[in-house]
Amino acid sequence: MSDAYISLAEVLARLGELTGRPGRLPETLDVTGLSHRTGIPVPVVVDLLGGGRAPESGLAQRVRQRLDFIRETRRRPDGKRYSLDELARIAGTSRQWLSEWRKCGMPSLEHTDRLRRFFGLPAGFFTADEPEALHEALQPVLQGLEAEADPLLRLRESGLVRLAARAPQMNARQLATLADLAEMIISSERAEDTRR
Repeated sequence: MSDAYISLAEVLARLGELTGRPGRLPETLDVTGLSHRTGIPVPVVVDLLGGGRAPESGLAQRVRQRLDFIRETRRRPDGKRYSLDELARIAGTSRQWLSEWRKCGMPSLEHTDRLRRFFGLPAGFFTADEPEALHEALQPVLQGLEAEADPLLRLRESGLVRLAARAPQMNARQLATLADLAEMIISSERAEDTRR
């Protein structure tokens, strides 16, 4: 199993634990949203979430597929599809070159980067293979679910626990600020308990 599939399997296992639905992630997660963010067709996202594998593809084929995916899924402000002329302008090239890329060529990194930035796509959108792209798209989902499962996680990650541990080395002003923060959290918690 390649490193990308191993990393993806680890994330899927953790997501299965957090959702309580191991092996049933396609029913739990926003498959269409993941497809939209990664450029991976919905059926392939479903297969990958279920522990399957994506069809093998070369880099050139993947770039062409994702270029077509953008054209099919991204819309102009008026709701219409972008024309090849418009996409070529965005990429900084001609319609003829864009047509060639779609058939058998390979765009330059500069042109794909212009498209990626225009559409607000993640780095590697055109080049990442399917397990890598899905792994990256699942990171915010995983972080959100972990934060829900452990509300103190954000405090630990932000360094507040380390900050509290350094209290003996703090000056009076720093200690007062830390105490104010703790009091604010405790007061907020009491107010929530009272409302319940």
